[in-house]
Amino acid sequence: MIGPLTILIAYILGSIPFGYLIVHWQKKGVDVRSTGSGSIGATNVMRSLGIMGFVATFILDAGKGLLAVLLASKMTSANSTWVAAAAFAAVFGHCFPVWLKFRGGKGVATGVGVFIALAPWQVVLVLAIFAVTVAISRYVSLGSIVATAAFPVLVHLMKHPPIQVVLGAGGAAVIIIARHHANIVRLLRGTENRLGEKKAVGRGQ
Repeated sequence: MIGPLTILIAYILGSIPFGYLIVHWQKKGVDVRSTGSGSIGATNVMRSLGIMGFVATFILDAGKGLLAVLLASKMTSANSTWVAAAAFAAVFGHCFPVWLKFRGGKGVATGVGVFIALAPWQVVLVLAIFAVTVAISRYVSLGSIVATAAFPVLVHLMKHPPIQVVLGAGGAAVIIIARHHANIVRLLRGTENRLGEKKAVGRGQ
């Protein structure tokens, strides 16, 4: 029963809507989902609260992903299957939180926390890929998508972990990329906001 319990714990941790709570508290009842891109993630919080709102939300969202995987590892004696399942569940919880009628964020920050727990050195390379992609394209969304897709590949090629871990990382990556579906459409159409441009309602990260 411990294994399934770690999945439930990971989902609950992942579903804590820190971005929503921070904006709701700072802006006296404002729902962050009614502003910007409609996401509860750090980038959209920044549009309401500035850089400090971004930093606080990113750290908390990444922290819950990291904690979910570390708890699963501790509780199951590092069983690869349950650790991988917890990684997936934490990201799923952030994207589809039960507390907000399953309308959450895109999972990038929570994914970073999960990925750090699974393979920290590969995360360093992923962050470098993100930075280079954004620097060249000036699309934050493209950087997020490319870096997320690269992570499970790097884990497989460089770490050679149990296949469950690769699948867990891959599953989390698929959710994050799928949550960027609107960004992908705008990228293909050439209408996505570039870094530094004024964000229109419903657009961007």
